[in-house]
Amino acid sequence: MLSTTLSPSLPLDKGFSPSYHHFKERYNLESLVQDVKKAPRRDGCDWIDYFHNDTSKNYTRNAIENINHKANILLLVWNPGKGSPIHDHANAHCIMKVLAGQLHETVYHSPDSNSGEEKPLEIKSSNTFGMNEVTYISDDIGLHRVHNPSDKHVAVSLHHYGYNIFNEETGSASFVPQAHSVSRS
Repeated sequence: MLSTTLSPSLPLDKGFSPSYHHFKERYNLESLVQDVKKAPRRDGCDWIDYFHNDTSKNYTRNAIENINHKANILLLVWNPGKGSPIHDHANAHCIMKVLAGQLHETVYHSPDSNSGEEKPLEIKSSNTFGMNEVTYISDDIGLHRVHNPSDKHVAVSLHHYGYNIFNEETGSASFVPQAHSVSRS
C-alpha cells in the first residue's frame, strides 16, 4: 500500500529545491504537498509493487494512478548512468521525490522561440537529489534533464504530474491539488 508518509518530519521549506519555492508562492500548495508526502519511503518499500525496470531503456515509467485525467502519479526507475533528454512539461507541473539512489537534475533557461536565432541552451541550475528529497519543475521555470549519476545502481523516483484548470468566467488558472495515496490489492 502506498500509505507511508514521505519524510513526515521534513518542514515544507527544508529539503526542497529553489524552484519548489517559486511553485509554492504561485499556488496554494499546502494540501498538495501533504498529499504528495503520503508517498512511499524506501524503508517501507511500499512502492515495490509498482517497480518494473526495462534495462534496454534509459528509464522505465510505471503508472500508479491517473487522477480524473488531470494528474498522474508515476514511479520512474532510472538505469545506471542513464537519464532523460532535455525536455519541457507541456504546461504540466511536476513534483519529483527520490525514493532510492540519487538523481541529478540540470535546469536550463527556455530558449526564446520568438528570436528565430539558434544558440546553445544556458544552464540555470544543477543539483543532485538524494533519497527522500523533493524538487519541482514547470515550464515557467525552464527545461530540464534528469539522470542517474551512479554507474552501478538504479535510482527510483516518484513523480506527480498535474495540470492547471481554468475558470471559464474569469479565465484564471488554478493547479489541480488532488494527489492521494493509492492502494493495490
